[in-house]
Order: sequence, then C-alpha cells, then structure tokens
Amino acid sequence: QVQLAESGGGSVQAGGSLRLSCAASGYTYSTNCMAWFRQAPGKEREGVAGISTGDGSPYYADSVKGRFTISQDNAKNTVYLQMNSLKPEDTAVYYCAAREATCGFLWYIRSTYNYWGQGTQVTVSS
Repeated sequence: QVQLAESGGGSVQAGGSLRLSCAASGYTYSTNCMAWFRQAPGKEREGVAGISTGDGSPYYADSVKGRFTISQDNAKNTVYLQMNSLKPEDTAVYYCAAREATCGFLWYIRSTYNYWGQGTQVTVSS
C-alpha cells in the first residue's frame, strides 16, 4: 500500500515562508518522480515543483521559480517544498504526488501520477 503524508501547511503573511513535507511509505522511492501540486478554489490543480528522486533533478513551474525549492531526504523517504516570498496567489491546497516514471520535462502532467496525498492548506494573506 502506497501512502503519501503531507505536513507543514498553515497561514502566513505575504513575504513569509513555509516548508511542506511529504513522507512516502510502501513505495520504491529511489527510482521515481515526486511532485507538489496545488489547487486554489475554482481552479485546476497545477504542478508546482517536481524532483527526480534518483538524481535529485528539480523542476519548477514558472510562477514559483526563484521562490520555491524542492528537495529530498532519501534516508527519510521525504520530499520537501521550501516556499519563500509567499504571495496571496500562492494560497491553495498543496498536494504531494508520486509516480513510477522519472520526471522529465512533462513532470507537471497531473494524470501521469499514480499516488496522491490528502493535501495541506496554505493560506497567504496580504
């Protein structure tokens, strides 16, 4: 059974920072792609950042480049999303996702992910 458990969401003011964590269990972690998606009210779920767990290659949506950093701790089977300079438009439910294929330049395609966490709310106030 594959499980992804997110933590670290919360409420911050614009310009603040948060770090999200995603702990994976029951999954062949070392050869897969893990990613963060987000969904704001009334909007489609969109890819935020991805990481190829085999070599650590990161991928980012243009909207978060330079502000967000995705990283991993293989020993803990955990992926992190460090979010700095947060903006009100970053407000959303953030989901961790994983798939068996490596990331590549199509890492942001939602339908290619096999496993999803329950989501964690991030609220940024102006």
